[in-house]
Amino acid sequence: MVARTRFDADPCPVARSVNAIGDWWSLLIVRDAFDGSRRFGEFQRSLGIAKNILAARLRALEKAGVLRGAPAPDGGSHREYLLTDKGRALFPVIVALRQWGEERCFTPGENHSRLLDRRTGSPLRRLQIRAADGQLVEPEDTVVEKVVRETDG
Repeated sequence: MVARTRFDADPCPVARSVNAIGDWWSLLIVRDAFDGSRRFGEFQRSLGIAKNILAARLRALEKAGVLRGAPAPDGGSHREYLLTDKGRALFPVIVALRQWGEERCFTPGENHSRLLDRRTGSPLRRLQIRAADGQLVEPEDTVVEKVVRETDG
């Protein structure tokens, strides 16, 4: 098996984020946790993922501090997986992926799941990126300030 490249020390926040999340299964586990899944079997049924892969992803998400395992509240032998504050902070990422998918991955009129405001039953407003002064920001309005890495020698 080929070892996965690690980005623990990378100066890019995107690389470190991908490193923490790991892969697409992990994002789908986080999505399901936001949707209310807590138990191993719930994640397994929803995703159709092999048990060994699910167990590995849950361990990795716990290690990354995205999920925390807890004893079942009913005193049963199973564990529950709960989003931590770090995991809950992924909500805008999940919403952004969902909104991008709604716009770019379905044909007009094709049915898909929808994320609704629990209070009103209405779809959420499209996420927008804004500058500190409130102005809407597009990709061409930004620049990445790169960190210059020191070389060994």
